[in-house]
Amino acid sequence: MRIWGPLAAVCLGTFMLLVDVTIVLVALPSMSESLGSSLSQLQWVADGYALAVAATLLGVGMIADLHGRRRVYVAGLVVFALASVVCALSPDMGWLITARLVQGVGAAAMFTTTLSLISTLYSGRRLGLAFGIWAAVASSASALGPILGGLLTQGLDWRWIFYVNVPVTVLALVMTFRYVPRSLPARDSARRPDLLGMVLFALGAGGFVYALTASHAHGWASAGTTVPLAAAVAAFAGFVAVQRRSTHPLLDLSLFRRPAFTAAMITIAVGEGAVYGILPYTSIWLQSVQRLSPVGAGLVVLPHALAAAAVAVLSGRFVPRPTPRVGATLGLFLAGLGTGIEGFLGPDSGWPALVGGLALSGVGMGLVFQVAASLALGSVPAERAGMASGTYSTFEQLGYAFGVAVFGTLAVSSMARSLQGRVADPDGTARVLSGGGADALLDSAPAGQRGGFQETLHAVFATGHNTLALSAGALATACAALVFWLTRRPNGSAKGGATGESAAAVPATR
Repeated sequence: MRIWGPLAAVCLGTFMLLVDVTIVLVALPSMSESLGSSLSQLQWVADGYALAVAATLLGVGMIADLHGRRRVYVAGLVVFALASVVCALSPDMGWLITARLVQGVGAAAMFTTTLSLISTLYSGRRLGLAFGIWAAVASSASALGPILGGLLTQGLDWRWIFYVNVPVTVLALVMTFRYVPRSLPARDSARRPDLLGMVLFALGAGGFVYALTASHAHGWASAGTTVPLAAAVAAFAGFVAVQRRSTHPLLDLSLFRRPAFTAAMITIAVGEGAVYGILPYTSIWLQSVQRLSPVGAGLVVLPHALAAAAVAVLSGRFVPRPTPRVGATLGLFLAGLGTGIEGFLGPDSGWPALVGGLALSGVGMGLVFQVAASLALGSVPAERAGMASGTYSTFEQLGYAFGVAVFGTLAVSSMARSLQGRVADPDGTARVLSGGGADALLDSAPAGQRGGFQETLHAVFATGHNTLALSAGALATACAALVFWLTRRPNGSAKGGATGESAAAVPATR
């Protein structure tokens, strides 16, 4: 255990924080029924966690470099566990959303330190093996998340998807203190962390997502949307100004002058946003319209997760590894094609209509996970590999957060248009329907009209889901062409880039 004990401690935390990205998806309808939530609140349950991870990842990584990685990893475990308990005990959606945000901060502290801990604890062949095991754990988390969420929600209660984190955290803490040695702070530990940059980045990202989620409730012209949107623009402008003047920036903006690096960020952000941004609404359709159990909904999504994990982990061993350019382009194209195939539901369609598209998009995302990190790290000098890795992970989580927010707004507007002339309040009905309230809408309808109204709701939700899937598919395929163009010439600066081993160490988080 002296050899593999540290890896087991790190992998426990990694598995737990990545499972919590997807474990909530099949529990959203149960949360809505239990706490009486709106669509925007459900969006924040799924979105707030990823947003908090993305908004704090770069800053927490700097703190870890300055004050010790094991210390920050342990702090992340503790914060994650305490926030999980608050999530489980939440009496209303406000408490749940706030706790999910705090949980995301703890996850960021764990996420940003795991790779660096492994790289300092292992070397040579053991380092390659350790990274391979860690990548397999990270990839399998996405496959098990919906299944574990379904089993816990259906067998016990949705609150147990958070309670289960506590014993895993305790075990991870015990193993960390026993097997992971203390890490020394960086030589320049007297340097202060870029607190202003951290705050501005978090305000900018949070403001944009808040504005997107508020737009379908208040309208784009309302103060509830325009004020946070303006604040987000101002925060991001301030962040750029601060980073350009900083001697030790959180994010070196000059990296984006490298076309291959920009292409890698587009690949992972668009892939995450397009493919996984619509999954919450797919889960709601499966449970509130198709009336599948949480376990059943998780099993429908399982082919996607298994395909992504299999391609990401196994293809490099058994088939020739594609070049980063070809892999990123092909992966994003297949992900978009598979997502677009999911956009042909009819009022009478059942869950089998989704399986083919889900599996194909899983193959595409497996390729994206395999090569996008290599494209990012191979396009920068070796001394910038750490920052490139952190930026990659940040864009990955931001892509998911923005995708959930954007497609939630699109779902409401599409369903509201379909309900025009059919109900008295199409906007309100669309918000309830897209939030998993199909049964509540049917219960409020006159008994003699429920049969016809049910068919209407099925048709409207199918139309809304089709709009999301086709829009996401078109976005991903268009960006695949952009990535192909951006990487048309080799990046001369890649000569001193990161090694393939370090590139492969960046995880697939779905």
